[in-house]
Amino acid sequence: MSNIDHIVDRIGLDISFDPASALPAGDDQHRKAAQQWENTITGVDQRFSSFSEFREALHKYSIAHGFAYRYKKNDSHRVTVKCKCQGCPWRIYASRLSTTQLVCIKKMNSKHTCEGASVKAGYRATRGWVGNIIKEKLKASPNYKPKDIADDIKREYGIQLNYSQAWRAKEIAREQLQGSYKDSYTLLPFFCEKIKETNPGSVVTFTTKEDSSFHRLFVSFHASISGFQQGCRPLLFLDTTPLNSKYQGTLLTATSADGDDGIFPVAFAVVDAETEDNWHWFLQELKSAVSTSQQITFIADFQNGLNKSLAEVFDNCYHSYCLRHLAEKLNRDIKGQFSHEARRFMINDLYAAAYAPKFEGFQCSIESIKGISPDAYDWVTQSEPDHWANTYFPGARYDHMTSNFGQQFYSWVSEAHELPITHMVDVLRGKMMETIYTRRVESNQWLTKLTPSKEDKLQKETAIARSFQVLHLQSSTFEVRGESADIVDVDRWDCTCKTWHLTGLPCCHAIAVLEWIGRSPYDYCSKYFTTESYRMTYAESIQPVPNVDRPILDESTQELVTVTPPPTRRPPGRPKMKQPESAEIIKRSLQCSKCKGLGHNKKTCKDS
Repeated sequence: MSNIDHIVDRIGLDISFDPASALPAGDDQHRKAAQQWENTITGVDQRFSSFSEFREALHKYSIAHGFAYRYKKNDSHRVTVKCKCQGCPWRIYASRLSTTQLVCIKKMNSKHTCEGASVKAGYRATRGWVGNIIKEKLKASPNYKPKDIADDIKREYGIQLNYSQAWRAKEIAREQLQGSYKDSYTLLPFFCEKIKETNPGSVVTFTTKEDSSFHRLFVSFHASISGFQQGCRPLLFLDTTPLNSKYQGTLLTATSADGDDGIFPVAFAVVDAETEDNWHWFLQELKSAVSTSQQITFIADFQNGLNKSLAEVFDNCYHSYCLRHLAEKLNRDIKGQFSHEARRFMINDLYAAAYAPKFEGFQCSIESIKGISPDAYDWVTQSEPDHWANTYFPGARYDHMTSNFGQQFYSWVSEAHELPITHMVDVLRGKMMETIYTRRVESNQWLTKLTPSKEDKLQKETAIARSFQVLHLQSSTFEVRGESADIVDVDRWDCTCKTWHLTGLPCCHAIAVLEWIGRSPYDYCSKYFTTESYRMTYAESIQPVPNVDRPILDESTQELVTVTPPPTRRPPGRPKMKQPESAEIIKRSLQCSKCKGLGHNKKTCKDS
């Protein structure tokens, strides 16, 4: 008897048949599922390939005939079962067939003197048996909910399950389909070697702690590395998303943007928590994977040691502070001092200051903050605006200001985060593989020089440019008059409106000049927005990794490092999911209508 069979039998529960919701014995429509099991047990000399097959057949037989039973003997050599109703002679005895692995029914008394289905004793149903029943449906619908499982089992078999029993049955079914979490960690070294074998040039590393328990895993496929180096702009978004698997953890991600502003995953890592040490390790692995002489712009949080680690690992990079994290920190630091409306105005002014292309706009926005709170103004001026304000930031962000660019990747993670670690990584690999193929095929149909979204933006700017007047000042410098007067330097790819510099596409003023002097605006667009660069991004493919479910182990595999599950376990209660980002940063706080204080109302006011 296998370990799983043994465990299933040990955790077997008597789940009562609900007489109030019982289905009429003669109702063919409702009893169809159970009736097909009437002959799963036929009698003496019937053979089975294993005891687990015999037990499963017995469960189905008891449901079809409406009686409960209990084991008198149940081990790896023999099984004796009798009707649960006292005095009823029904019983069955099965044991191994001599010199074989088959199990044979040796004795059986098929007569019942009890009332069968009419008694309230109920059916015996283990979580393992329910797991077996729902396995195929779970395979087709991975998000099969425990409530739906309980409803389906009650409707089809007349058995009442509570939420906890349905949830545990789902866990057993998932383990039967995907393997156990423990086995997944054991196979991690094999899995990493297989990725490097099937996708040469990939960087896959993992570390364990002194007790051999899992510590962290880094994955960057060759197709991702090549695509980033050949076709993507030198821009990386660093972010995290929680993993609500059995052993918890956090996924660190590095994503880039393709020429059409689609997400392009470059690397990810599974770690126990978001810490300074883990971020430093991740960045070191990332640097070894995407080794490039270009200065990379990172859009990332400035907390959890990221500010320090980025400066140490990528010594010549630009670090743009994620505006969302910056606004959240400002909100936390001033919370309790100001009303909801006052804080909302200050957050909006912070965003306006960050996006302002010129110093005048930046200064005007932070002065508005000063008008509400001098302390908040000091906070903003001391938060290193050269790392987040367009006016001062020296790197190229291409109009991206927050690190949560990879929402599509996070949706993939949310579909796979409960899987064992090797299966989760393989699901992400499959999603990335499909996306690369799909986008490659789509881009082969494009006829424009720029990607569709950039072509659309360029055409809109071109339409605006037709109403402008152009004056030649000197050399490559021109004045463009429209609603305002702007100076364009064609050779330096610069305009006083700063849009050209911030986006990588010629602004309407620059297009007016270029058309006036007979040059093509396409020659003055960032090369990363061309269809050619986009196709280079998706030129390489991610290859499948075979035998993830049933690896073929050889002598070399046996010599790999032993990995055991991490000590952390999922806490009780419903897992907290990563919520979709909301434009509304501040939740409205309670404000007293009498004293105008925060955190209480008129009824609980101390001044009453």
